[in-house]
Amino acid sequence: MKVLITPDSFKGTLSNLESAEAIAQGWLSKRPLDQISILPMADGGEGTLETIALRYEDAIRIPTDLERESSWLLLQDGTAIVELADICGITHLAKLDPLYANTFDLGAVLKSIIQDRRVRKIVLTVGGSASTDGGVGALMALGARFSNSEGESIPLGGIGLTELVSMDLKEIPPAPIEGVTCLVDVTNHLVGPQGSARIFGPQKGATEEQVELLERGLNRLKEVSGQEDFSGAGAAGGTPFGLNLAWSISLDSGALAVATLIGLEKAIAEADLVITGEGRLDEQSYFGKVVGVVTSIANQSETRIIYCVGSSAKPLNEKGIALTDLAPSLEDAMSHPKKWLIAAGDELATREGV
Repeated sequence: MKVLITPDSFKGTLSNLESAEAIAQGWLSKRPLDQISILPMADGGEGTLETIALRYEDAIRIPTDLERESSWLLLQDGTAIVELADICGITHLAKLDPLYANTFDLGAVLKSIIQDRRVRKIVLTVGGSASTDGGVGALMALGARFSNSEGESIPLGGIGLTELVSMDLKEIPPAPIEGVTCLVDVTNHLVGPQGSARIFGPQKGATEEQVELLERGLNRLKEVSGQEDFSGAGAAGGTPFGLNLAWSISLDSGALAVATLIGLEKAIAEADLVITGEGRLDEQSYFGKVVGVVTSIANQSETRIIYCVGSSAKPLNEKGIALTDLAPSLEDAMSHPKKWLIAAGDELATREGV
């Protein structure tokens, strides 16, 4: 049997590659003669750059000039892959800072990429952000001016947007010849009940009062810029909204784009069975996330699919297994994910009739 193992990361515990390898180890302990293929997946958040790098061995990894170690990826066709989470993501903060966290470092990296003559297109993955600054920090690093009523530069971070009176984007360099695409995994607008501040602000440490300040700042950005809100503008604290002011960016589904880049459709078509998963399986998993995209592609090619997840909102039964079905508790499953993923792979292989 040809088995393709293509999970997302089990966030906060194991990477997508580590998760796939653990499942494979358990499976092969029961079915050592099966042909196992590992193809880690991602949706535009943490680990997306590494996921693509695994597939493109001829890509060039280029270090950034930031104090903290980070890099971007240059593909042979001139596409620059940039991961926001790797540059200014929430996992790199020692302490959450919802009002002052910003995208300035992202803009500094984008500026250096634009100056690289080999680059024809930028693909920016925007999941895993720490800020709610509407991408203004990035624009400031690129050369834009955002001023308060006294003509002074506003502070960095979402809180600075509350002082915004005027903006000047003339010094921002043009985008590469083939443009800029943001990979997103949400469709939220910049402002409103389902906007960036109100939906994602609390996840970044914002109190109710701080959420209202961030919402006020984003509304101020929308008013001063004169740009209409749009679906996906609220991803990564509004980063796509800001970058669109400068470059008229395009948006793409993170999981779909990664699937195309790594050749997932062909890999699934060649498999007899697909195993995918993530940390938590619920209704949202099927809307633009890794599990949903893998499921859709598997259904199109009529390839059987089963799930291996950390926990599930509903019993999986014959459709797969959750680590919480095996571990004594959710805490134990999260504390020892590799152990339980190996056990899960073992159990799934056993169900295949060994």
